[in-house]
Amino acid sequence: MTDMTEANTTTYAKPARRHHHWRRDLVELAALFTAVAVADAVANTIAHGPDGPYLLVVSAVVLVATATFHTWWARRHSHAPPASAPAPAPTPPPRPGPGPGVGDGGEQRTVLWRMRTTVRDEPGSLAALCGALAELRVDILTLQTHPLAEGTVDEFLLRAPEPLPSAELTRRVAVAGGTRTWIERADAHDLVDTPARVLGLATRTALDAAELPLALRQLLGRCTIHSVPAVSATGRPSGRTAPVEGALEQGDTVMLLRDPYGGVITVERAYLPFTPTEFARARALVELDARLGPRIPRGQDVLTLPEGEEITVRRADPGDLKAARAMHDRCSDRTLGLRYHGPVADADRYLNHLLSPRFGRTLAVETASGRLVALGHLLWDGDETEVALLVEDDWQRRGIGSELLRRLVGLAVDAGCASVYAVTQASNSGMVAAMRGLNLPLDYQIEEGTLVITARLQSLSAHRRDAAGTTAPAVPHSDRHRP
Repeated sequence: MTDMTEANTTTYAKPARRHHHWRRDLVELAALFTAVAVADAVANTIAHGPDGPYLLVVSAVVLVATATFHTWWARRHSHAPPASAPAPAPTPPPRPGPGPGVGDGGEQRTVLWRMRTTVRDEPGSLAALCGALAELRVDILTLQTHPLAEGTVDEFLLRAPEPLPSAELTRRVAVAGGTRTWIERADAHDLVDTPARVLGLATRTALDAAELPLALRQLLGRCTIHSVPAVSATGRPSGRTAPVEGALEQGDTVMLLRDPYGGVITVERAYLPFTPTEFARARALVELDARLGPRIPRGQDVLTLPEGEEITVRRADPGDLKAARAMHDRCSDRTLGLRYHGPVADADRYLNHLLSPRFGRTLAVETASGRLVALGHLLWDGDETEVALLVEDDWQRRGIGSELLRRLVGLAVDAGCASVYAVTQASNSGMVAAMRGLNLPLDYQIEEGTLVITARLQSLSAHRRDAAGTTAPAVPHSDRHRP
């Protein structure tokens, strides 16, 4: 209590007392007597003159005016402080200016950095690193630790002054004892704390089996993910296996995980080795997926075509294999050739692969009678994402392909994809028109008669985030299903 009372006690400055100087009073009294004597002598001299009374009146007026002026001048130019004025507050020492990169409001602009460095596992190593960051006026927003056999990997989310170069930041970290430092720019999405982000990824994986590759990519940062099935699309064993507990290879830059659907999930990150903590989190997501088994969100949207016919758009899964093969049988050779770019007889071999949620998402279109007439695929292809459409001949030129493509792009935006590409032929005017109808920046590349159209999704992603008013991923229109 004593310390708290003393800490909250405020000391006020007392008014300064003005000292009384007796020497100044003595001089003023002597001057007064001298002035009276001089005035008496002058008055006697003037009073006996012819204009004496007038001169006395004029002298009195001049004397009053002089006294008034003296009083005004003394008050205006007095150097003594007022008796009730408080003592001036001490001036704080000046702080160093922010230098370049100062905003309009006088505040220094900042940027976000993600940084990972390895420090010795001993007391004071982290404190030295934090002290070096503080000297650079760098704010630590989040901190994760990844214990290793020797040392500890510390992962930071930093807010640093904009003029501070990454090279200088890395150099000061090295001086403070950090080794194998890696740094890259971050954004507002990284401000979500790690437990909340992991729980969100687990929830998305639990609701949809197709989310596992996306959840792994968001959990581990920039990486390349491949799902290698136990049996290829042509019916041959792939020969890829992984231990039940998974494994790290190639200097811990390649992660092998056993796919619950059969085969192997490989995760590659050449620029930064995986830590045991990251490996454990990835295995936990795969184990969750295996325990829940096959699952696809059930929901559907009923749309009306311009001709008045109703169609239903829903998610598809391996349970639609029989209906998809029947649709293939009704499609012409030209339609199948434009879709698969190869022998028509091989088309059915790819359906198991295309309908698997491990390799992407598939949307199916059904008529009012329940017949499947169109399929749209969003396929995870390592770092890239492919879109593909197949519409039965009798249902083409009705806007079904454009509707499917728009919804697939919405799913890609929700998954955080930067772009999608479509592989077709230059003669496929329907696919070209559907891609142009997205109103997105497009890149065209033609090789040996094959046309690759890439749509950039950055503008669409930014628009959806602004419309949602949040930095969390927005649910696209194509994923809002009506029961």
